[in-house]
Amino acid sequence: MPDLVIRPLEKSDHAAWRELWTAYLTFYETEKPEEVYATTWERLFTPGEYEPRGFLALLDGRPVGLVHYMDHRTTWTVANNCYLQDLFTAPEARGAGVGAALIAAVGKAAAGRGITNVYWMTHETNATARRLYDRVAKHHGFIRYNLA
Repeated sequence: MPDLVIRPLEKSDHAAWRELWTAYLTFYETEKPEEVYATTWERLFTPGEYEPRGFLALLDGRPVGLVHYMDHRTTWTVANNCYLQDLFTAPEARGAGVGAALIAAVGKAAAGRGITNVYWMTHETNATARRLYDRVAKHHGFIRYNLA
């Protein structure tokens, strides 16, 4: 049975993080300039209540997945919400429980900060991920809109 480890991102993970995040962006058919890569990496290690954080998934010691998440205030509760922004599992590791383990790690970290609402979005055509999400979470029917 493969050894799956989920742990917080470390500064020494930069190359693995960059490779996985690039693959995630490619999946969504987008690219980001170098400035966004550099700023995002810096923010992942910047102290502050609302800065993004991340976990890395290692399968038999190999980096195969990542997740970014961040807390934000809400008008609906006293406690913050936690937004799971980016979740990616390398194709060769799909089906090994990586995505579910990364989601669980975010949920556990949020609960440790008193947060009970962890949420995320995916594209409606992402059927593979939606099968996982339907298993581990509840879809509340909201539709996203952007001004631009």
